[in-house]
Amino acid sequence: QMERPSVEQLRRGRRQKFQSLLRSGLRSVPAIREQAPATSIEVAQPEEPDPPSAVPVVSIQEGSGMSQAERLQVIEQDVAGCQLCPELVKNRTQTVFGVGNPDARLCFMGEAPGADEDIQGIPFVGRAGKLLTQIIEGCGISRDDIYILNTLKCRPPGNRNPLPEEASHCAGFLARQLDVINPEFICCLGAVAAQNLLDTSETIGRLRGRFHPLDGRQVLCTYHPAYLLRNPSAKRQVWEDMQILLKEMGLPIPGKG
Repeated sequence: QMERPSVEQLRRGRRQKFQSLLRSGLRSVPAIREQAPATSIEVAQPEEPDPPSAVPVVSIQEGSGMSQAERLQVIEQDVAGCQLCPELVKNRTQTVFGVGNPDARLCFMGEAPGADEDIQGIPFVGRAGKLLTQIIEGCGISRDDIYILNTLKCRPPGNRNPLPEEASHCAGFLARQLDVINPEFICCLGAVAAQNLLDTSETIGRLRGRFHPLDGRQVLCTYHPAYLLRNPSAKRQVWEDMQILLKEMGLPIPGKG
């Protein structure tokens, strides 16, 4: 049975979110529509709800006068209110938007939230998340200096892979996030993230080890931390990929003179 997070873990997650917002100059936080966890209380629904419409892919940069953190807050509220995937909406505790430095040079992108992320509302906080933190810190980078997000913003039931239509529904939100953060580098963790971002069917084994240009950004693909938990021998290939990333970013490679 999965351990529920402690009060201190939840508080730490909240602090991480607000620290990333404050670093970007945010001084007031717009209200966020938080979704309460599912309970046994039945809530009356409209008899004939309107069918969900497509997510508008809009730019919120021009002339807004908003900081990057405030722009991300606007998108996060849109994500929290999304009803496009009925199965995901029915089963989620809350949406999982992203966390980190809104002005990051580097984003790490996974596939979808897991059970721990669904509870805490923060990406990569379970076992795979702890391993990702070790990988990031092993590169001499602080997790607070990067931005972490997923292809999907809701947990698929049973942690199954995202369906194509689910990834399509989230694509507009993802594009808006990346438009605001505008990272120079994106590291895709696993095949789902890589294939959706690069619009390819190539395997992660064929995609890793080199950069893929995308809209003026450099995309590097490597194995997902969850895969490394099942296949520890693949950690060597991930470290090779991280060295490629660090070299291109102009950062020192730990352990090398």
